Amino acid sequence: MAEFSAKDVQNLRQITGAGMMDAKKALQENDGDFEAAKQWLREKGLAKVAKLGDRENTQGSVCAVVDGQVGAIVQLKSETDFSAKADDFTSLVQALTDIVVAKGADAVSELNEELDALKIAKKENIELGSVVRFDAAEGNVLDSYLHLQDGRGVNAVLVELAGGTRELAHDIAVHIAFAKPLYQSREQVPEADIERERQALLDITKAEGKPEAAWPKIVDGRLNGWFKEQVLLEQGFVRDDKQTITQMLGDATLVRFAQVYIGG
Repeated sequence: MAEFSAKDVQNLRQITGAGMMDAKKALQENDGDFEAAKQWLREKGLAKVAKLGDRENTQGSVCAVVDGQVGAIVQLKSETDFSAKADDFTSLVQALTDIVVAKGADAVSELNEELDALKIAKKENIELGSVVRFDAAEGNVLDSYLHLQDGRGVNAVLVELAGGTRELAHDIAVHIAFAKPLYQSREQVPEADIERERQALLDITKAEGKPEAAWPKIVDGRLNGWFKEQVLLEQGFVRDDKQTITQMLGDATLVRFAQVYIGG
């Protein structure tokens, strides 16, 4: 059996995040071969964390990056906010987002080893969540908003406009972060959802004892109110609800938006 030193054990611990006894055993099992020991620990650790796959991971962190005409959002899920706030966790989310901007959404696979190491170190069900990339058309405006909480991103938004300014795109991104619209326009709302809501509102109106002749008008009014909650373009701006997002846009056009938030 090849010999190894206490320094070898310490180096292996620092690189892998393994405990002292695990690092020592890894070197023993692999005849002192450092790279083989590192892989052994990785495989053993992943075997353990694979058993955590059914555990709820509604915490985590998100990151948003815009570089010129390219923007990205990446979400990394965890079981606890304690893990999600740690520097190694937020650093990996940042690295994942940067690589999506630089190389595309599929490039996240290049950081699989780092993701596996984080799973092992945290002993949690950590997994990649949503990955979004926007390649804005030439001449369009792209901006983002990232809401931070205790040092981690918890709510990320991308907005692309045709016309308008980056400041306007940012203001709309801030609005989206807090209003959480499900759809951009009324036309995007599934017809089945509309009919379900219409029926629910009709049942409520009937139960209130309203005159039958007034039902259609009352239901339509309430349905319009529901649309204002669901549809971005019909929402009142969070900083001035007297103007809708459509009014804010003026001559600009909202091309698309994306939102990813923790717990969503």
